[in-house]
Amino acid sequence: MLTLQYQISFMKLLEVQNLSKSFKNFQAVSDLSFSVNQGDIYGFLGPNGAGKSTTLRMILGLIYPTSGKIIFKGEEITASSRNYLSQIGALIERPDFHTNLTAYQNLSMFARLSKIENREERIQEVLREVKLDDRQHSKVKAYSQGMKQRLGIAQAILHKPDLIILDEPSNGLDPQGQADMRDLILKISREMNITVIISSHILSEIEQIANRMLIISRGKKLREGGVKELMEADEMNVDVKVDNPEKSLQILKESGYETTLTESHIRVRCEESGIPAMTKKLVDAGILIYEVKQQRTLEEYFIHVTA
Repeated sequence: MLTLQYQISFMKLLEVQNLSKSFKNFQAVSDLSFSVNQGDIYGFLGPNGAGKSTTLRMILGLIYPTSGKIIFKGEEITASSRNYLSQIGALIERPDFHTNLTAYQNLSMFARLSKIENREERIQEVLREVKLDDRQHSKVKAYSQGMKQRLGIAQAILHKPDLIILDEPSNGLDPQGQADMRDLILKISREMNITVIISSHILSEIEQIANRMLIISRGKKLREGGVKELMEADEMNVDVKVDNPEKSLQILKESGYETTLTESHIRVRCEESGIPAMTKKLVDAGILIYEVKQQRTLEEYFIHVTA
């Protein structure tokens, strides 16, 4: 039993317990609790003003909570705690560099300040990882937004952190830049074994790369858990292709299902667990079913939860 308890606590890299933050009369975060496990790509979602950036800044020690606890690797973070930051990297909003210096010069300066060992070797390593090694001696002011974002990630992983926090890393990027950013985040997680917390308004990005997520609104938690499990737990659109759409529509409406008829199929609002019962009603009525497709995107789920 002692071994099991140790393994469970070890799996939780970051724990937030009953965290609250108020600014005068404004409650930015209210009694928020969640946990991030080692190896997660953890999506942190919420509408504008939901309290996401405030929460991330509290984790990074940039602002202090009004109440609650932040626990990193089993140790509570306090106002005097700073050592834990050496194990966390962050890219909050747009990266800030000396634009008249090259990428190499910016990273070299940061490496000296962070007292990173084998600086030259490590700088070249991260520049290769983010695919900027061929432009390392170009001044940053000549970089595109995507290149600046990748340089920001290079700086965030330079000291080999256990956790990296990315706040809107794909903001302002074109579709190719967004795809490159997704690939880089997956590489950070799978090949570098760095746990990732990512806040993003590009919900398709979270859907493709995150294994767990948290949705907050007005500073409060709405949902937390596995991305796939959460999206399948509530009602979704199910497209059913049948031989007699009109009769099928009538049967399902009489059974209390919310349905609509399209040119090629019936769209039914249904929980995943209710799909067998719904299709059985059609089969029992002599309806031939050719295809059943679940249709839900993270964007649909997000709007449903936060509405």
